[in-house]
Amino acid sequence: MGLLKEFQKFAMRGNVVDMAVGVVIGGAFGKIVTELVGKIVMPIVGYLTSGVDLATATYDITIPAIQEGAEATTISIGWGAFAQSIIDFLIIAFAIFIVIKMMNKAQERFAEKPEEEKPAPPEDIQLLREIRDALKKA
Repeated sequence: MGLLKEFQKFAMRGNVVDMAVGVVIGGAFGKIVTELVGKIVMPIVGYLTSGVDLATATYDITIPAIQEGAEATTISIGWGAFAQSIIDFLIIAFAIFIVIKMMNKAQERFAEKPEEEKPAPPEDIQLLREIRDALKKA
């Protein structure tokens, strides 16, 4: 029973729950940004690059045959998919940066500011207040 209680205590800590919420929201946000990149940004990039589909772009290297009678081998390096991943990452990182920046501004705006401590009144005012309070009691 001790292990189960210890696990429950661990799982219900605020940090674990916050992290779980962050992972779920991050996954949903990732889908949004993936669609933004795939359906909006990359068609524009494709248009700017004269219709080249970056995700399918490859560089072919032909390796000549070593032995007589063998055929040359062609290797395709899919640099376009790698470039697409880099663009996706940069857009996702920028989008997360903007969202966090907006959240920080909103948090600053709506956060309760601590009340400034009022300076202690002068000594003569304190004495007058004490006299007033004493007269009220009498």
